[in-house]
Amino acid sequence: MENSLSTPSVRDGSARSLDRAALTRRTGLSLPSNFSLTEWKRFGRKLFLISDSSSWWHGDWLVFGQDKYPGRYRQAMEETGLDYKTLRNYAWIARRFPAPERHPQLSFQHHAEVASLEPAERRVWLERAAQEGWSRNALRQHLRQAVSGTADEPKRDEVRLQLRTTPERESVWADAAERDGRDLAEWIIITLDRAAQRQL
Repeated sequence: MENSLSTPSVRDGSARSLDRAALTRRTGLSLPSNFSLTEWKRFGRKLFLISDSSSWWHGDWLVFGQDKYPGRYRQAMEETGLDYKTLRNYAWIARRFPAPERHPQLSFQHHAEVASLEPAERRVWLERAAQEGWSRNALRQHLRQAVSGTADEPKRDEVRLQLRTTPERESVWADAAERDGRDLAEWIIITLDRAAQRQL
């Protein structure tokens, strides 16, 4: 009997059992016509769990590669077929949240919403989201309200800057930010602040 959480073969696209009566393929899902509503909902929860967990798995896989094979992990990333920026985001979030700090009741996307905050703030917001049953979008809205006073209006004492650059330069900057454990915007601000202090 096959494992109920087995996945489709990437090489040959053959069918695998994810549930006693359902078959997954690389390019589709076959559900029996007699699937009850209860079984269908339970199966949907399994699919969400696998999908959400895979974001953490990708992130942890990349962090391992960055640390163990710093000169070669980029090529391995390209072999996954996934978008480089998406994978870089997975790795950044995985690095920001060591395994004990990941909230088991919340999705990877919930964690992504608070990843740029300090660890203590992240814990508070994640715990609150879990207790209130907030979706990722609800958490985002509450964060915006906390930062700006309303969900739509920017803070009056903030200036919004736009920066145009080449994809190559953006990639180099993003790699540097990733190695520093920061998102790109935060890294740019810190780097500019340091450069300004040197000039003063």
